[in-house]
Amino acid sequence: MHDLKPVSFFVPGEPVGKGRPRVTTIGGHARMFTPKKTADYENLIAEAAHESMQGRELIAGPVMMELAIRVPVAASWSKKKTAAALTGEVMPTKKPDADNVLKAICDGINGIVFCDDVQVVNVSLSKRFSETPGVTVRVVPLVGASS
Repeated sequence: MHDLKPVSFFVPGEPVGKGRPRVTTIGGHARMFTPKKTADYENLIAEAAHESMQGRELIAGPVMMELAIRVPVAASWSKKKTAAALTGEVMPTKKPDADNVLKAICDGINGIVFCDDVQVVNVSLSKRFSETPGVTVRVVPLVGASS
């Protein structure tokens, strides 16, 4: 029987959206690669996820992903605008895109929390300003669903 408890962890630092793959040619052959910033962020995600798993088996069935994305307030903003951002009166409508952060998180935890990100069937996410940037991730196995 699989453990149906959710897996939760925090990815510290400014969230990074999944970057588009880049193409280069080596010896006349096209080669695709993930941008360094994305690869570094996915490694940070993998470390946080691995630590939270504590030897637990991979989740095999469908899952729900819950993400609380927290982005920093611009240093150039006034105290009044910063206060409004931190109370939720001003929403973060700039990069990173919430869906690209979700993609980076899913790719970063593939093979660590679940077998493959095709298992994600429900998503709940929010993006807000915070004094402590990062992403709180919760992966919830869906009870009663077969793999």
